[in-house]
Amino acid sequence: MDLVKQIIERAKSNKQRIVLPEATEERTLKAADMVLADEVADLILIGNPDEINSLAGKWGLSHIGKATIIDPDNNPRSEEYAALLAELRKKKGMTIEQARELVKNPLYLGCMIIKTEGADGQISGALSTTADTLRPALQIIKCKPGITCVSGAMLLVTKQPQYGENGVLVVGDVAVTPMPDADQLAQIAICTAETARSVAGFTDPRVAMLSFSTKGSASHEVVDKVVEATRLAHERQPELKIDGELQADAALVPSVGEHKAPGSPIAGHANVLVFPCLEVGNIGYKLVQRLGDAEALGPILQGIARPVNDLSRGCSVDDIYKMVAITACQAMDAKKG
Repeated sequence: MDLVKQIIERAKSNKQRIVLPEATEERTLKAADMVLADEVADLILIGNPDEINSLAGKWGLSHIGKATIIDPDNNPRSEEYAALLAELRKKKGMTIEQARELVKNPLYLGCMIIKTEGADGQISGALSTTADTLRPALQIIKCKPGITCVSGAMLLVTKQPQYGENGVLVVGDVAVTPMPDADQLAQIAICTAETARSVAGFTDPRVAMLSFSTKGSASHEVVDKVVEATRLAHERQPELKIDGELQADAALVPSVGEHKAPGSPIAGHANVLVFPCLEVGNIGYKLVQRLGDAEALGPILQGIARPVNDLSRGCSVDDIYKMVAITACQAMDAKKG
C-alpha cells in the first residue's frame, strides 16, 4: 500500500472532526463531498447553509448533507466565542466588540470551534493567504508546549526505495521560518520527527541535520548553528535519533556516510532531513519534486497545539482531500499528547 493510501486508511480508522472554513469555494466543497463519501473524516463546513446546499446541488454533490454546517452570521454560540476570544486577547487590547466581529470570520470561527473542543483540526488556504491562516491559529490555539516557532514539513515520495523509508523522506522547514536560530532549528527537528511518526507512519524517525559540512569538514557560523541545534534537540528529547552536521549525501548514502561520518548512527540511514534555513529547504524539495519526479505532499504545518494546515491557492480537489486525511492523522497524534 502506498503512503497516501496508508494515510487515508489511518484517518478512516479513527475519524476526526475537521473544519473547512472556505466551504463555499468550489474545490473545497467538491473535496468535502469526496471525504464524506469515503468516510475519511467528519466535516464541519463554515458558510451560509442555503448557499452551500445550492452549490452542492449545482455541482451534483450528494454527500454534503452528512456534514455539520455552521453559519458564521447566524451562530447561536457567537457570543460565547466572542467572550472567550476577548479574554484570550485582552492583553493585546481586544474589545468585546472587536471579538464579536472576528468570530464571524470563518478562519477565526474555525479556530474557536477547535479551542472549545468542538473540532480537531482545520484546513484553509484555497482562498486565504498563509498569514491569514496562521494568525487566528497562533492567537487562539497557540503553539505546543515547549514550541515557539511554527514550521512546515513536506513528505517526499521518491522512486528511489534505497533512500529514506522505502523512498519516503520527511523534510522541514520548507514553508514558514526563513532564518531559524539554533533553538528554533532544534524545535523544527523535534516537530519534523513527530510529523514523520504521526503522518508518514515512521516507527523509527532518524533525523539528519543538514549542512554544507560533515562533522567539522568546514568551519563557519552557519555550521556552528546546526551543531548547536543538534545538541539542543538531543538534550530536549534524548530518545530522538538525531545527528549533525551532515551533508545530504552523507545523510542518505550508506557508503558516503561511513566514509564521512564513521560511527554516526544516522549517517547513510536518515529518513528525516532538517534544512538549515527556509531558503535551502524550499529550493531543495522543489528540485527533488521536479527533477527527481517525486510526489510532494504538504506543506504540513507543525508546532501548533492542534493541527491547522495551509493550502496553496492553486490547490486541486485531490490536494484538499489528501490534506484532510493528513490533518486527521495529526489530530490523532495531538490527542495522545
